[in-house]
Amino acid sequence: MTSRIEKEAFVWIWLPGETGPVVAGRLEADNGNILFNYGKSYLNRIGDSKPAIAIYEPELPLRAGVLPLPEGLIMPGCIRDAAPDAWGRRVIINKKFGLKGAGTDTTKLDELTYLLESGSDRIGALDFQRSPTEYVPRTVNNVSMEELIESAERVEKGVPLTPELDQALFHGSSIGGARPKALIQKQGKKYVAKFSSSTDLYSVVKAEFIAMRLAQLAGLNVAPVNLGKAAGKDVLLIERFDRVQKGDKWARKALVSALTLFQLDDMMARYASYETLSEIIRHRFANPKHTLKELFSRLVFNILCGNTDDHARNHAAFWDGETLTLTPAYDICPQGRTGNEASQAMLISGDNNLSQLKTCLETAHNFLLSEEETREIFGNLIAVIEQHWDAVCEDAGLNEVDKMFLWRRQFLNPYSVEQ
Repeated sequence: MTSRIEKEAFVWIWLPGETGPVVAGRLEADNGNILFNYGKSYLNRIGDSKPAIAIYEPELPLRAGVLPLPEGLIMPGCIRDAAPDAWGRRVIINKKFGLKGAGTDTTKLDELTYLLESGSDRIGALDFQRSPTEYVPRTVNNVSMEELIESAERVEKGVPLTPELDQALFHGSSIGGARPKALIQKQGKKYVAKFSSSTDLYSVVKAEFIAMRLAQLAGLNVAPVNLGKAAGKDVLLIERFDRVQKGDKWARKALVSALTLFQLDDMMARYASYETLSEIIRHRFANPKHTLKELFSRLVFNILCGNTDDHARNHAAFWDGETLTLTPAYDICPQGRTGNEASQAMLISGDNNLSQLKTCLETAHNFLLSEEETREIFGNLIAVIEQHWDAVCEDAGLNEVDKMFLWRRQFLNPYSVEQ
């Protein structure tokens, strides 16, 4: 089966506080690039009681005409933020071709197809349609967790989904990341549900729950998490922070990834750094001093819990049309580790990304922190992990084998705590 190449898509946006979208503009495929221009009707909203906002400034400022791409990018970063990543692309490939597991060639489809074929309840405040005048959401009714898990397992194995399971998993195809996941709604809240994978060597779902819960106990601003079971498997429920319920409808909060703040794409992500992000925060974020301390504390906690997957898509900011504010932390997941030495996904101090507290000490001045303040952060985070480790592991139902596997290897590894 072949798939047509999409030539255009229309961007719909939820303006701040609104529960329904308006069309913002048009994406066009152009010789390997994807270009954007705002629609006249959207630009004419400037000055209205509910005025237009830039999808993200400075990347897509509110002005007429086709907008130039940042150097090195083939599509606007704020648009790419709303596209599915590895897992969602595998789901769409399965949906369209009925094949391929972990070895899926995701280049079989073009970027506009991924935008138009993924679920509408995507992260942030955007969606994509083939029409500039009629908005038709690609959603499904709530399905059971068991159905979602069965769907995820079939995608992992490269087995075609049945129509029912196809729809069950399709709803969450627009969210990022590489691990099996889906979107669900229960008891008036929306969640990202993460499932265990057939390739897991330890309880990754429980490890992420433990890390997120310890970060919350340490006073970091993190997305609330719950741990459940379905079909005999662990399921991590992460409450969505980009949705606000209004009656029986939902408003959407716009956000952009740190990768977009850096004006980088996934191929250039290795150049992303905490130093550069601290500079952006100092100049463009609301309440920069508080935000800098929060981000620095997240960096330190990532190192202390063994989360080396702190790449630039795992940091994000809310965008209200004028200012940026850091979103709650998410995807704090301890990574597998064979030895003591480790490195973070983003650079920390110059070209140094070694997962050690002494590396953080080198860059603390970029976060406007004194050595005394820095060491106080170190001490507080270590103390919380030590004091609450046993209780949080018990809450997670972590077995003794996995507990011993994580302690002093991922969490508070001797290499990492060197100062």
